[in-house]
Amino acid sequence: MNFVVGITGASGSCYALRLIEVLRGAGHAVHAVVTESGWQVLSYECGVTRADFARRVDVLYDDADIGAAIASGSFRAGAVIVLPCSMHTAGSLASGVTGSLLTRAADVALKEGRKLILVPRETPMHAIHLENLLKLAQTGATVMPACPGFYHRPQAIGDLVDMLVGKIADQLGIAHDLFRRWEGDRV
Repeated sequence: MNFVVGITGASGSCYALRLIEVLRGAGHAVHAVVTESGWQVLSYECGVTRADFARRVDVLYDDADIGAAIASGSFRAGAVIVLPCSMHTAGSLASGVTGSLLTRAADVALKEGRKLILVPRETPMHAIHLENLLKLAQTGATVMPACPGFYHRPQAIGDLVDMLVGKIADQLGIAHDLFRRWEGDRV
């Protein structure tokens, strides 16, 4: 199955890198698009270059290429995941403004009734952020703020990343063992 992963300039690129690893490890094709600010964050937070990132995905698109395959409803994608999703991207989608390949691919998922997962990392959020995310949720998007749980008793940052990526994999119907599931408070 094809999955589209979009990376914006919000903090949290490590989540996207791990999700890509999990998707490819499960045998799925990853089509990726990164905004210009997304490249800056990937470099700063993760030390990942464009060339390194291109080796991690099946197809990498230029965000300015609005004629790319993922811009069309005829492209069969199991889901579009915007991870992390900046408030700029959320605002564009909420207003129906699709001036880039990433926003177009996400908008296509909505119009085609396909799964769109948005993972905002912004905090705190003001009323406009919340209204935009509510509007997107009401339109069919799944909004999953990047806030991992702690009941699995994480020991390292990777455990926190895996918790959130595992929750996204659950939404995509992909089996995984990225975190220990809650089984009640038995000690």
